[in-house]
Amino acid sequence: MQQGDVQLQQTDNGGEIDIVGGVVTMSGGLETAAYLSLFGGNEDDAGNSDSPYRWWADLAETDPAEQYRSETQHLLQAIAATSGNLRKIEDAAVRDLQWMLASSIASSVIVVASIPAVNRVKITVTIEAIGEESRFEFVENWKAATS
Repeated sequence: MQQGDVQLQQTDNGGEIDIVGGVVTMSGGLETAAYLSLFGGNEDDAGNSDSPYRWWADLAETDPAEQYRSETQHLLQAIAATSGNLRKIEDAAVRDLQWMLASSIASSVIVVASIPAVNRVKITVTIEAIGEESRFEFVENWKAATS
């Protein structure tokens, strides 16, 4: 019997699953939840309450902790790929992960964004939960044009 969440592997064009010996790789940590919080949902959704581009499954979900708004994903296609915008990406990622704090899943969430290559962003997420620290790195295409 498999336990945990399906482990999503970061790729240049979104999340992929890994299948080994006909069995999907699973994860017992918070990496999949963090990935879906940052990159799940509709990338056209700006994350605010009046956005007409919300992910279809969020329309029936009343608990904000269960909705995928992914402001981070939206900003990566909406604002220029400059070092000056890294703080906006970090702030959006913290908001996308806020549900972990509100639900008492985590006691702290720290996000650091950097530009490792042209039109790429690395988002490092450090989550402390039950006294244990986990660190995840997501490298994603920054789809907005540099201006």
